[in-house]
Amino acid sequence: MGKVRARKETGKLYLDFFFHGVRCREQTALHDTPANRKKVECLLQRIEAKILLDEFDYAEFFPGSGNLKKVQQARATVDETSEVESLSTSVTLAEFSSQWFSEMQVEWRKSHTRNVQSIIDNSLKPLLGAKRIKVISKADLLQFRSSLANRKGRGANIKLSPKTINSHMAILKMVMDEAADRYGFESPYRNIKPLKLKKSHIEPFSLKEVDRIISQVREDYRNYYIVRFYTGLRTGEIDGLKWQCVDFERQEILVRETLIQGETEYTKTDGSQREVPMLGPVCEALKEQYMATKGRSSYVFCNRQGEPLDHNNVTKRVWYPLLRRLGLNKRRPYQTRHTAATLFLASGENPEWVARVLGHSSTDMLFKVYSRYIPNATRMDGSAFEKLVNTAISQAKEPVHEKE
Repeated sequence: MGKVRARKETGKLYLDFFFHGVRCREQTALHDTPANRKKVECLLQRIEAKILLDEFDYAEFFPGSGNLKKVQQARATVDETSEVESLSTSVTLAEFSSQWFSEMQVEWRKSHTRNVQSIIDNSLKPLLGAKRIKVISKADLLQFRSSLANRKGRGANIKLSPKTINSHMAILKMVMDEAADRYGFESPYRNIKPLKLKKSHIEPFSLKEVDRIISQVREDYRNYYIVRFYTGLRTGEIDGLKWQCVDFERQEILVRETLIQGETEYTKTDGSQREVPMLGPVCEALKEQYMATKGRSSYVFCNRQGEPLDHNNVTKRVWYPLLRRLGLNKRRPYQTRHTAATLFLASGENPEWVARVLGHSSTDMLFKVYSRYIPNATRMDGSAFEKLVNTAISQAKEPVHEKE
């Protein structure tokens, strides 16, 4: 509610009111008399009525006022706030997730971009896309997770794994958190913990099994599996390996790219950028491979057309049939990497060196994943303690000879 006041210095009336949160004082030329005060109060009532109806034009009433600039800035702020509030109450998750994706993909690798796009298009939009993002509740998010848990996975009777569900929920959390920050509401994604993952167990091959595989595999894939078993390269790293990254002079493989869905791109992490030594038969295998493919492809291992290998095709047509023929348990090709790690460590190599060769940022992964296969190298089988105790016991049993 505004007031009509009189200045002590001049005795003239002025209006004192608020507009868009700004206190406005507008001077008149009228002296403080009952008649003049009534005129000014009528003016103030007209102003407040127009403000109430959102029809008040400040410049129309006070064209030369020094308050015009402040009022215009305040109006712009109000309009912007109103626009954000209006948008936040009408925008759907489908609309905002598309906007968020377009803004964020510049930060991601191509493979990650494809994964996020797939999650948004195949899960977020079908299940939550029509909902207005500001009214999505925690219950909606938990229902979304339950729907994922009941969805079939790759196999006809297999449900989505907890790891896959967690990856979907992680994208949803990022979308909701960004929307909450942008539109000024509290994200409903709170106290929702990731699903517990089952501990995965590795199944590396023994050195004897490695020899059997390499001796029995198809001739055109023998060099490929020699390099896999004795370097520990990831599938994408060996399939994307190019001759420009093979340094015969220093006997090193320079890991700089990885192959994902037929395209090479930057490695999984910065730590994956590394130099892998050509140990054991690796150097000779690569020299043989050089004679076979150098003239027809930039890739070290390629198909007849000179294109990089399709790992799914190789796995189904070469790897699994070979394991069946040899009577070995069915294992993913990635177990060649685990095999290299266990062989490195079991031979007594320094764990820090092994971590660098494999592209790990620290030795934590080695001791967490591989310790049960390398008790002598890690001394984590109790043998040191047993030796100490047995020595102490045997010494205690020795007869004590008194001095004469």
